[in-house]
Amino acid sequence: MAHEYKATIHWQRGTQPFTDRKYGRGHDWRFDGLTVAGSSSPAVVKVPLSREDAIDPEEALVAALSSCHMLFFLEFAAKAGFRIDDYRDDAVGIMGKSPAGRIMMTTATLSPNVVFSGDKRPSPADVADLHHRSHEACYIANSFRGEVVIAVIPPVFA
Repeated sequence: MAHEYKATIHWQRGTQPFTDRKYGRGHDWRFDGLTVAGSSSPAVVKVPLSREDAIDPEEALVAALSSCHMLFFLEFAAKAGFRIDDYRDDAVGIMGKSPAGRIMMTTATLSPNVVFSGDKRPSPADVADLHHRSHEACYIANSFRGEVVIAVIPPVFA
């Protein structure tokens, strides 16, 4: 069941000398006909050499973890007969050092806030099970070396 995923990352020097290390880190991410502005994190390389209005790899990693978890959660909830009206996750990643002293994303905290509606309502145990199963199934989480914390917010019913 091998799948291939492609992205094109494109950066150009332009008129910058480059070897003075004062070059812009803005670049493009292209996939599936979509182009998104990318940059180094302004926390790592200060503006104006980084772009605050672009996605940095650290944000993309946190978003990928959150998105993968959400997509499995939605599927498992639908299979169980629970109707979801809204799903929002204010996910946060924390950079730190690995035991070997290398910089890495040490923790990603997902804080999904889910609004359910309909006649069949999940119990808190059902919601916890959906999150557990989603985390176990998420291939991004399975590829991530840091800790993923799921701060389960009690379900809301519309």
